[in-house]
Amino acid sequence: MRIITLNVNGIRAAARKGFFEWLAKQQADFVCLQETRIQPHQRTDDIFFPTGYHVAYVDAQKPGYSGVSLFSKRQPDRTIEGLGWKDLDHEGRWVQVDYGRLSVVSLYLPSGTSKEERQLFKYDLMARLKPYLKKLASSGREYIICGDINIAHKEIDLKNWRSNQKNSGFLPDERAWMDWWTSDGGMVDVFRQIESGPDQFTWWSNRGQAWANNVGWRIDYQIATPTIAKRAHTAEIFKDERFSDHSPLIIDYRVSDRWLQS
Repeated sequence: MRIITLNVNGIRAAARKGFFEWLAKQQADFVCLQETRIQPHQRTDDIFFPTGYHVAYVDAQKPGYSGVSLFSKRQPDRTIEGLGWKDLDHEGRWVQVDYGRLSVVSLYLPSGTSKEERQLFKYDLMARLKPYLKKLASSGREYIICGDINIAHKEIDLKNWRSNQKNSGFLPDERAWMDWWTSDGGMVDVFRQIESGPDQFTWWSNRGQAWANNVGWRIDYQIATPTIAKRAHTAEIFKDERFSDHSPLIIDYRVSDRWLQS
């Protein structure tokens, strides 16, 4: 089972850069996208509904902003659009597909870099998500939560960690929240379970020569319940082509069809 997650920074822009042609070759079972920045009337082209996939889009009310989508090879038993939280749902930040014993989520946690108000909103969502994520982890179902979390967890997860300790995305409270999620929160950072090395980043600023010099941040994740996390066997941050200021995170899991059967 192959799962790809990517912040596309505008799905129409990613399409122009060849994303869907690349995707057609990946044989992915699930594709979790964030920051789609599209509205229904802008999805008239068939390219936004790849052949062989069941497609769910959850759009932000504000045009050209946020939004998530999830492409699935198999028809879901259930699709959940949002969490029933008005502020989060109006920004299009959660979509989930359920199968027999497995759920896959595309999550886009806000950035707090633009202004303090957005950082406070981010902290508020993090606080509300804590009991919810804990409930998911202890539900008896297997979850894989994919997406742009907008937090680099540890010093190894961004190049210039010393100079970013007071910046959104690497603040102590944000990092402590990631500590909680991957310990008491009951879930696993799947990429780090497989790959422990440095210089593994998924986002690069457009300023300066960040991409050329690999001065990046690892802020895109697949966070899973322990049982299915153990079934992950390969992980890759794909950088041979660029579709966005983020790179696709691809993880393969050894999972049989019975996991997806009702």
